[in-house]
Amino acid sequence: MTPDNLMTAWLLRQLPSDAAAWLIAQRDRLRTGTSERDFNLAFSLAPRRLGKADLLLGPEDLAAAHRARPGWDPRGWSADQAGRLVLLLAQGGDGPAFNARLRGLLATADLAETITLLRGLPLYPDPALHLAQAREGARTAMRPVFEAVAHANPYPAAVFDEAGWNQLVLKALFIETTLAPIQGLDRRANPTLARMLCDYAHERWAAGRPVSPELWRCVGPWADDAARNDLAWVLRTGTAAERQAARAALHAAPPLKKFG
Repeated sequence: MTPDNLMTAWLLRQLPSDAAAWLIAQRDRLRTGTSERDFNLAFSLAPRRLGKADLLLGPEDLAAAHRARPGWDPRGWSADQAGRLVLLLAQGGDGPAFNARLRGLLATADLAETITLLRGLPLYPDPALHLAQAREGARTAMRPVFEAVAHANPYPAAVFDEAGWNQLVLKALFIETTLAPIQGLDRRANPTLARMLCDYAHERWAAGRPVSPELWRCVGPWADDAARNDLAWVLRTGTAAERQAARAALHAAPPLKKFG
């Protein structure tokens, strides 16, 4: 089942009859082709007509989401977010046309609309065409917007190049959000990122500021001698959580080279 059909089914299951009828009527109108003004009006009315309650999803719904788009995780989405994405996808169009619409929406979006549009990234046609919008969201210091791209979203791990990926991970630490919800964190770890994170840790230590224990998760698999020294320092001086993270990183580190 396609993402828009899945979201429609989830919404029809929990919405009052009048809200459900409104959604279906708007979706069907948009599928037949309407003006941008009609779409913008429906898009703006969605929270009022559909409400902002959380989507009620069970394990079978999450499995269906993953089958529709690998990694798609709609937990924590609200009814109005799902409804807005149903309307957006109903407009159809190929990748370039869809991207033009997405750019226009993001240019004037409020915070709630921006979060919705960025959460929808894995559902859009021709994903690579929307990279600029995803990268822009990942550069922001606004945590809710950043997390819409970075957390529980398969898009960055699937589409970002190494430089973009590394900046996303480092940005998460800068704005003090968590790394664990970033999909593909272990798979996309790389030696350049490991060095960047160790440099970041040294900057934090020099300023007398703490270092998130999560940082070492991306260092361990690529730990060179300098990184091992950093981890040894954490084992000697860190908090219990930091020492635990350092031990896990050393466990994941490549074996030491033997000489002679």
